[in-house]
Amino acid sequence: MSATNRVVPFHCPYCAEEDLRPEVEPRGAWSCGSCLRVFVVQFHGLRGQAAS
Repeated sequence: MSATNRVVPFHCPYCAEEDLRPEVEPRGAWSCGSCLRVFVVQFHGLRGQAAS
């Protein structure tokens, strides 16, 4: 992750377009210019065991 701890998405999870811009609020949010949704990508942690 970058120094700002912001995860950079490559496409909108709702419409799959790539026209994304960072939003100030809520912290770490992204705005999609195509579907006008605002979303947040968060890292929750690692699984206890690796998938085989």
